[in-house]
Amino acid sequence: MSTMVSRDSNNTDYSLAELMIATAAEAFRHDGEVLASGIGILPRLAASLAMKTFNQALMITDSEAFLLAEPNPISGRSSHKGQPQETWMGFSRIFDTVWSGKRHAMVQPSQIDQYGQTNISALGDNYHTPKVQLLGVRGFPGNSICHPNSFFVPSHSKQVFVDGECDMVASIGYNPARLPKGYSFNDIDIREVITDLCVMDWRGPNHSLRLVSLHSGVAIEQVLDNTGFDVYVPDQVPITRAPTVEQLTIINQLDPENWRSKALKYNPRGNRWASDSTVPKLNSTVVT
Repeated sequence: MSTMVSRDSNNTDYSLAELMIATAAEAFRHDGEVLASGIGILPRLAASLAMKTFNQALMITDSEAFLLAEPNPISGRSSHKGQPQETWMGFSRIFDTVWSGKRHAMVQPSQIDQYGQTNISALGDNYHTPKVQLLGVRGFPGNSICHPNSFFVPSHSKQVFVDGECDMVASIGYNPARLPKGYSFNDIDIREVITDLCVMDWRGPNHSLRLVSLHSGVAIEQVLDNTGFDVYVPDQVPITRAPTVEQLTIINQLDPENWRSKALKYNPRGNRWASDSTVPKLNSTVVT
């Protein structure tokens, strides 16, 4: 393989969780005034970071019932005291926003297939007697049809990026056999895919999954070996940009209790070129 990658020479003092937060924030950069919904600790911090830096027009909720003027820090306690609220944002207003298309959700699917279809409902060949029962489809069908979505994958593996279709298709993707009547691929807006190995999107040939960047110290083979279907690899694949000192400062303000460190297994250094005897090493090398 002739694809070239270059070593990240930036700051090495950041965790993988912090790298993924800063990287995921980029998905919201050009959204303007939409409701950013990060589902899970790291996606929520990513949306908050975007709102605090390059897209101050973003709207965000406190994950309960209020629209905020400033992102609220993550905490083990629930409190509205001192929270700079814009207005009430109950379910009815959420649904109005969803149907209007003025929302961008970053979700964490249990399965993703080659079409960008996802599953959070059940695992196993028989939906009526699943091997594992999950959440149910929840809002995935309406979200995927009505507004942009990005995917956040804490552990990149073939268990998530599955061969064939998802066990239960919970959201629309680039599958012509499942397009709703009157829909075309132009109506589908699946954006970034952020994993612990890389950044991808669905802008490969025929809306295939495309490798956009590799996290520092990760090999192309690791991405391909941990994906259950083909990934389009361009001739040039850059290294994912490291978080800046400003971003790390803001992340710490948004997560003063360091809940982010518990969101990833081991949470190794973000720059995996750096040596660290306390972190399990990756066995693959970067192709040049």
